[in-house]
Amino acid sequence: MQWKKIALPIVILAAGFAGMTIIASAGDKEEEPEVVDTRPTVTISELQAEDYAVTLNSYGEITPLESTMLAAQVSGEVTSWNPDFVPGGLIRRGEILFSIEKDAYEAALLQAEANLSSAQAQLIQEQAQANVAEREAAGMSKSRVTDLYLRKPQLLSAQAAVKSAEAMLRIAKRDLDNCEVRAPYDALIISREIGTGDYVTPGTVAATLNNVETAEITFPVAGFDQSFLPVSVTGLDATVTVDRRTIPAKLHRDLGIVDQSTRMSHLVARIDDPYGVRSGKALIKFGSFANISFNGKTLENVFRIPQELVNNKRIWLVSEDATLQSEIVEIVREQDDFYFVRGNFDGLQLVTSPPEYPLNGMAVKVIEQSNKLVAAHANSTSAGI
Repeated sequence: MQWKKIALPIVILAAGFAGMTIIASAGDKEEEPEVVDTRPTVTISELQAEDYAVTLNSYGEITPLESTMLAAQVSGEVTSWNPDFVPGGLIRRGEILFSIEKDAYEAALLQAEANLSSAQAQLIQEQAQANVAEREAAGMSKSRVTDLYLRKPQLLSAQAAVKSAEAMLRIAKRDLDNCEVRAPYDALIISREIGTGDYVTPGTVAATLNNVETAEITFPVAGFDQSFLPVSVTGLDATVTVDRRTIPAKLHRDLGIVDQSTRMSHLVARIDDPYGVRSGKALIKFGSFANISFNGKTLENVFRIPQELVNNKRIWLVSEDATLQSEIVEIVREQDDFYFVRGNFDGLQLVTSPPEYPLNGMAVKVIEQSNKLVAAHANSTSAGI
């Protein structure tokens, strides 16, 4: 029993020392450090070539195709005028604007008809006498038969008299018709210079009219846009915007000169029925300022890149080994928020969120690959055109 009293404390001390040793050794073990990825993160988008129709935009004033100072062609007193024959009135083609007293012209027409009947009767008489002379001449020697004997001069004179009478009849009919002055086209009345009871003579200006069947808009094309014009602009569809309304138009012609002061060329577009006389649509007033847009040349095999991603004609790409590389691009066209460029990088990955200080060969970590950025820009561009 005595040895147990001695051994027990020794065992307890040994166990305590072993526990302390284990705890100390566990505390002395060093923790392994975590590996931290220090590469900058980027987002990318795949570059894809496309064919892009350039949109050209300009501006101009809407003007009438023609303006006419309408004048009377016969003399006489104005007897009546159309209620719409007032400044601002719209008159359809062929409608009577005002009438001139007709009595003298009706009498002249009757006189011309009578003169024609008389000339025709004289011609019939001369033709009959010529026929008699021709039959008589059949039994005579040729030396005695002359043109005068055959009444050829008289016959020619009678024929000429008929033609003269027909011409006078036409003039009489024309003068009578001109007593009713009609609109030469669908017209907007700008001013009226006559009234009932006024006496007019040939050449008296009665009104100023604007043609509302067709309007024109002449607009400049800047020098940097001229290279994108098609070879022929005639017949190209265009869109005119006036007061937040869009109206279809067609390009009609190139004026064919370059302005010496602005170095711009000018094109002309036409708008059909601007005042809605035939269509009933809302009118477009002459003198309105309008914007016009139309498609120019098509750029083939170009890349659409947001402008903020192009710096000094360079873009940043991600190579297959996840490192940055810069590429020089050829800027073909600037349109809204985009550059349209050419380069040999079809299918490569465009960096859409480059690091603050990018360097060639810098290792990066791609966190997103998407076309959403380019698509979003494309939608905003199409909405703004």
